[in-house]
Amino acid sequence: MRVILLGFGVVGRSFAEVVMSEGTKLAKAHGLKPKIVGIVDSSGAVFDKNGLDLAKALKSKKDNGTLAGFGDSYHDGMSGVQAVREIDCEVVVETTPTELKKGEPGLSHVKAAMIKGRHVVCTNKGPLALAMPALMELAHHNGVLFKFSGTVGGGTPVLDFAKKCLEGSEIRSIRGILNGTSNYILTRMAAEGASMKDALADAQRLGYAEADPTYDIEGFDTACKLVITSNYVLGTSLSIKDLDIRGITKVSDKDIAEAAARGEAVKLIGSVGSKAKVSPESIKLTHPLNVSGTFNAICFDTHPSGEVTLVGKGAGGPETATSVIRDLIEIRRSFAR
Repeated sequence: MRVILLGFGVVGRSFAEVVMSEGTKLAKAHGLKPKIVGIVDSSGAVFDKNGLDLAKALKSKKDNGTLAGFGDSYHDGMSGVQAVREIDCEVVVETTPTELKKGEPGLSHVKAAMIKGRHVVCTNKGPLALAMPALMELAHHNGVLFKFSGTVGGGTPVLDFAKKCLEGSEIRSIRGILNGTSNYILTRMAAEGASMKDALADAQRLGYAEADPTYDIEGFDTACKLVITSNYVLGTSLSIKDLDIRGITKVSDKDIAEAAARGEAVKLIGSVGSKAKVSPESIKLTHPLNVSGTFNAICFDTHPSGEVTLVGKGAGGPETATSVIRDLIEIRRSFAR
């Protein structure tokens, strides 16, 4: 299976490391033999039809911040769209950062890949949050598979769990804690009396939050994941513009203390039922959604089984890389039947 990797940040590099370290196991257990024939970062691209030297790519990125360590093989300024059009492959793996105004460059990458007849694995939430129904239709029109399990839950298989393990049940609504950064901050405020400013600074120091934490603490990351989950599981046609979004920036120490006095905790909850929204809510300390630290939890209200809750790590390079592998296995399996 020839793969073009678009984006060589934390997730892209983690994926390359998994291919290097687990390649023999993947081939033996699943018949999966991913060969990365192209890598594109924000500066340029490298490609080799026989498969790239991934150790060299990782070293170049570490030493130079780019893929320029490949010397004459490095194509300075080559875009992801160019690479998709010019490099032969079966699958495009899109791991560039989420951008929510226009979804770029990920949206153009995904469209170009589908039009070219490439299957797509996407960990970038932007294209799906803005244009998921259209992308699903484009994939169908071009006869390609579009997989995106890494956009929700990182390594925790939230989407596959709902779609496959709850098959036969009617899922009536969804509620969840879908952002580890916000959950870490609220946990610190409740457990240790930390201020939001100090808890956020710690989250950034530990790598849970970006230098610009806006997507996390303003609720946009949760909203993206809710849109994707709702569309995939419930068959809705939402975009992020359809949601009422309120983050945690206005949660005060007083709010945390009053909730604790009632035997409750304040959590950032994404929910979809009669309406779709993201907002801080108080939940009982005994509720399955009351997870601490950077954990995520999502609760599916099903008929006739009742509430079913899945808990796991929500993000991280290695965790999300495992979701890419999971999607590649599914793509391979689809053509081995």
